[in-house]
Amino acid sequence: MTLDTTEILDQICGLMAPFNKKGVSISADTTFASDLELDSLSVMDMLAAIEDHFDVTVPLNILPDLETVGQVSEAIKRILDEEN
Repeated sequence: MTLDTTEILDQICGLMAPFNKKGVSISADTTFASDLELDSLSVMDMLAAIEDHFDVTVPLNILPDLETVGQVSEAIKRILDEEN
């Protein structure tokens, strides 16, 4: 079954709950550094949870480009599409 970007975004928002210490409303435009104030270790932990959930590996070379929840969901969508 192929997930669309909205379904992936919804699942990622759910996975982010433990990392959302400030109780920010999470959307595609939510940034990890500014909005959620996550440090690099927290971002890596969150990314590991997302990778485990979707059973994918996010290439390290794209990590610097992933600043928002929407960008992560788009990256997961591309990785899932490449695997199918």
